[in-house]
Amino acid sequence: MEDFDQERRQSRSGAGDERVHMRLNGTGAPAGPLAPGGSGTFASTPAEKNAAANTIEHELEHKTKTSTGHADEATNTAVKGFDGWDTAAGLKKLADTWDKQVKVLMGRLGSEKIALRGAYGLIVRNDIDLGDQFRPIGRSKLHGV
Repeated sequence: MEDFDQERRQSRSGAGDERVHMRLNGTGAPAGPLAPGGSGTFASTPAEKNAAANTIEHELEHKTKTSTGHADEATNTAVKGFDGWDTAAGLKKLADTWDKQVKVLMGRLGSEKIALRGAYGLIVRNDIDLGDQFRPIGRSKLHGV
């Protein structure tokens, strides 16, 4: 618990940024397409974007709802067990805060899913539009001369 509190204080103060990056992406460098040791590519394919959106929809959203239900059940049982004690009020407040945070997380997951699917559509439409722009060049009367 002490390590967690220390990391949280460091991340809020901006200190220890390298440690936070290492914990999140497994390296000592910041994550990103141009980060040292990175792939050097900036974008992913439309299929990868669609797969990521499907993962959000079919795994993350579902598992988050399921986990939240289990946590709510357990917390409600604990609140009943501590009825009449200050602990029950504290648990109820904690559960309300948790529910608000889950609602924000679900909204964020939904937004990311929509953004990924939107980007997928934009990439496909962009490819088609570029192909349409170059098609007349292939039909030039000079072609084959």
